Amino acid sequence: MIRDILRFKKNHYDLLVIGGGINGAAIAHLAAKRYKTVALLEQGDFGSGTSSKSTKLIHGGIRYLENFELDLVYESLRERFLQLQVAPHLVKPLGFVIPVYKGSGRPLWMMRFGVFLYDLLAGPYKVQPHKSLTAEEVLELEPGIKKAGLQGGVIYYDAQMDDARLCLENVMMAGEYGAHVANYAKVVSFLKENGRVVGVRAHDLLGIHEFEVRAKKVVCAAGPWTNELLRLDAPRAQEKVRTTKGIHIVYKGQISNHALLLGSQSDGRIFFVIPWMGNSLIGTTDTDYTGSPDNVKVEKEDMDYLIHESKRVFPGLEFDREKIVTTFAGLRPLIRKKGSPHKVSRKHLFYQTPSGLISVVGGKYTTYRKVAEDCIHKIWGPLEGQSFKVYGSGMIQETAGTVAGRYGLEKDVVQSLMDLYGSRYGDVLKLIEKDPSLKEKISDHPSVIKAQLVYSVQTEMARTVEDVTERRLSLVFRGPVSESCLTAIYTTIASSK
Repeated sequence: MIRDILRFKKNHYDLLVIGGGINGAAIAHLAAKRYKTVALLEQGDFGSGTSSKSTKLIHGGIRYLENFELDLVYESLRERFLQLQVAPHLVKPLGFVIPVYKGSGRPLWMMRFGVFLYDLLAGPYKVQPHKSLTAEEVLELEPGIKKAGLQGGVIYYDAQMDDARLCLENVMMAGEYGAHVANYAKVVSFLKENGRVVGVRAHDLLGIHEFEVRAKKVVCAAGPWTNELLRLDAPRAQEKVRTTKGIHIVYKGQISNHALLLGSQSDGRIFFVIPWMGNSLIGTTDTDYTGSPDNVKVEKEDMDYLIHESKRVFPGLEFDREKIVTTFAGLRPLIRKKGSPHKVSRKHLFYQTPSGLISVVGGKYTTYRKVAEDCIHKIWGPLEGQSFKVYGSGMIQETAGTVAGRYGLEKDVVQSLMDLYGSRYGDVLKLIEKDPSLKEKISDHPSVIKAQLVYSVQTEMARTVEDVTERRLSLVFRGPVSESCLTAIYTTIASSK
């Protein structure tokens, strides 16, 4: 995709979207699909905020049943089914085991009823049927967990995703439909005429200059930065978003055979231990955060909380901090309401200021398409019979072995391309046809070739080494990135300037 700031200066758009996280990306995507002229500005990299700091799940939200939010769970389960259909390369079924211990705040009968209700609400959209488990069956599935006090459990199914790439593929789809998109473009002020917002002045952080973007409608989909944007519109604006912090640990090796949903002993909150890219993803926390969204980070007490609770469930595993591959922290942009953070609803709503600025507030990753659809509905009316797909949607007709033979590549390399890019894997291979040297491997785990670096920069708008290692290729979740790999990434980015 071309990142040409001059395009923004020369156009007056139907819609300007501020924020390139999943909601902003999907709003731009659906608006452009509706033949509207669209601009999308993101102050960092696409998905670099909350949208790449999730628990990597597309799920109905089984814990929301405790809050009797049946409508949200039902909506989420339908959206889960849709994402499994349109992005099978990025969204995959995942089984969750819930072990239940004597004295648990959520007894076995409650868990059994919960997964029954979960599947009942899903109806034809369920992934696989749930199953009740005896204590012996739980231990057969997960022999490493604590045996003392184990009464039984359940297994149910949701889905796992690559959040950063799913966000990126919505950005790419917006571009495919004609939207003009730019990362590293920070909004610094609003343009107003007769008290109404008619655009923004933005700072191109890569070109070190400012430019204007004008539009008939402006939507703020800035997530945790929403309150800042509202104050930019009106200095005394009331805060509409409540930010809560969630942190995750990526621990070396696969601790469990399945994903585990666990209740913490200290405060009763739910957390997960999930197989992720050959390692284990442990999270998340849910605590109020009042600082700047730019400064959110993993604190020692956050890590101690997750490690302590994980040790309790896996008594035979000695958690070694040196085996922590990486950690990350993100902020949930929730509707501003009182109450315990994990009790605040994940529903979404829209808020319009007197100047006409529309802000997306709340929501959860799974329902991002519905959030975008509702936003478009609010601005231009209902979308009739619109299908939905992301950039890599579509069937892959050939096997990895067949393609590998044709290009002189290893089968695992081609399979990795198919898993990452879906039906667009051929776009990467086209680069090899032009330059065979791009077949060279720069990483074995996962399999990465030089062509992917060129594709990340030329097509997927990667601008920094971190854009590639953290979001385009997710290398940081596998383990330390080698110096040779980092050098190859840096060289590719530098040569594109």
